[in-house]
Amino acid sequence: MNPHDLPPELTQEDALIAAVRAVAQGPLADVVDACDREGFYPRAVLQQLGALGAFSAHLDTPVGRADYGLAIRAMAEVSRVCGATGFMVWCQLVCGLYMQASGNPALNGDALEALASGVSLGGTAMSNPMKNYAQIESLLLKATPVEGGYLVNGSLPWVSNLGAGHACGALAAVVDAQQAPVGREVMFLLRCDAPGVELRECPSFSAMEGTGTYALRLKDVFIGADALMADPAKPFIARIRAAFVMLQCGMAFGVAQAAIDSMWAVEAQLGHVNEFLEDRPDALQAELDALTARVMRMAETPFNPSVDFFIDVLDARAHGAELSLRAAQSALLHQGARGYLMSSDVQRRVRESHFVAIVTPAIKHLRKEIARLSAEVMPS
Repeated sequence: MNPHDLPPELTQEDALIAAVRAVAQGPLADVVDACDREGFYPRAVLQQLGALGAFSAHLDTPVGRADYGLAIRAMAEVSRVCGATGFMVWCQLVCGLYMQASGNPALNGDALEALASGVSLGGTAMSNPMKNYAQIESLLLKATPVEGGYLVNGSLPWVSNLGAGHACGALAAVVDAQQAPVGREVMFLLRCDAPGVELRECPSFSAMEGTGTYALRLKDVFIGADALMADPAKPFIARIRAAFVMLQCGMAFGVAQAAIDSMWAVEAQLGHVNEFLEDRPDALQAELDALTARVMRMAETPFNPSVDFFIDVLDARAHGAELSLRAAQSALLHQGARGYLMSSDVQRRVRESHFVAIVTPAIKHLRKEIARLSAEVMPS
């Protein structure tokens, strides 16, 4: 479905959401079991979503301003059917965020248009750097300055939405010739087909098969000026971090909404006994609606630089993860034995909610950062 095929009384935003919903509930729903059980990568679905504009809603374009709320709503519609594909939508969105925010002409123009339209596909290798900035892990990639750019070496255990012809945003610690850190990092677009890049198969992941997730090994990969996003990287990360985290709320909203939907689906048959369970669908829906409204307000200013704003974003993201867990578990209890079948959407959604809770930044990471930042802003 194309947004232009919808009734004229719909706004452009509503038209996009309706078109995304049609793809999610049609072509995506047809392959969701294959994605989950067989590791099928839904390339055609992703490219359909890109063609509709689902990957460009958060970008400034010649025909419109960035709308982070719309991007989050579109991701939620996808995640409502398949959390794994919703995660790949997030990967695609943040890769576009990096490219546009970089200001590098080589990463804007045709390159950004290809990514934003789904012609090219991309991800984000920023889990390790985000954990590093939270003092959880050491940086795993090292960049040595050479004439015209850097040589990057190292390995990352898993990065998603990769494959032949794909790319991802990555970050490396800059080191000198003796491999000693020089005190800054560099962020860049890493192309999977670049010489020295090796993609290795990962073990099977719960609810995340079909996401194009690989271990990355880099051996003397040259990064030139045309691939640089930020040098130094820390000011760039500080500028985009709230937008990066906020976009993930779309996954939480979709998974939680789907769980609530499955609770209502058995209300007529099982409501007389389900009424004794905690976390009933009406209460969960009210909580989800309130959280969504809160995030939509924050989405109006995704690059607000204040620490208080970032703490609010982290808190909303944590709330979304916790709500996904509660809603999915409650859906399983509401469905009873039928929800325990491996063929049940509810069973898959329980596993998807676990991923929402542990993907970087995980709940524990979020709480750690909230505590650290709150201590910094508290008056002495």
